[in-house]
Amino acid sequence: MDDKSLGVTQAGLQAALRIKKNYHDGDPVCMPGENDRILLPEYLLNNGLDLSAMEDPLPLAMLATRDPEAPMSIAAITRLSPLGRTNKLVSGVIQVVGETSKHPLVRECVSLVTESAFDPDAISRIRRHANEFIVRTRQQFTMALRENLRGLMDGTIAPREFVLEFFELTEAGNLRNDIRKRLVLSLLLSENVRPSVKFLMLENFHRMPKPVRVAILASVLNAESSHHIDMVKEEIRWIVAQERLVPDPA
Repeated sequence: MDDKSLGVTQAGLQAALRIKKNYHDGDPVCMPGENDRILLPEYLLNNGLDLSAMEDPLPLAMLATRDPEAPMSIAAITRLSPLGRTNKLVSGVIQVVGETSKHPLVRECVSLVTESAFDPDAISRIRRHANEFIVRTRQQFTMALRENLRGLMDGTIAPREFVLEFFELTEAGNLRNDIRKRLVLSLLLSENVRPSVKFLMLENFHRMPKPVRVAILASVLNAESSHHIDMVKEEIRWIVAQERLVPDPA
């Protein structure tokens, strides 16, 4: 039963359980009701954006404690912190987050707001630092992706290592879906990237949201024919047959 005076609702509890399942299954957390739009830290920092049940303390606490990447966790505790100012239960939840989050910066944020009794100035300071941290982190991951691509082309990074780090960096950097799509397509359609790399990319497609996979596969299937592209298309047709992602235009 909902008790909004305590900050707890049935919808919020269900949202927290869905997020927990996403982490368990290795799936990205998406915007409420939008399975093709990954939740980004910037969305959590945008107070003008309605996150539906994800606004509740429990899903925000789940993000702050369980997300594998610090930017998302910091954004979640930033959005959660103002709720602790007038709600004793939520302030207790925030303290638990500070004790259980694996990210040192989240624990520091919790210490700052709780020691200041949720002072608005302290919360504003956390928001400012969170914005700076997210931008800086994304820039670092983007630079690492570029360096790895250079290493792949000059032979200093093995294909399997490149692909593994590619997905880890794009996930850790919380890259938008359109950017992920563009990056993967550039690799799959490039004549300079070895087929072995392309096949490894396809092997890891399950790590991206289904709508992104569908868009990438459809774009490749519609690309102009060449020796490289035809080999990739053949592999994609097998994936399509197995997962029934998109209709085979052939």
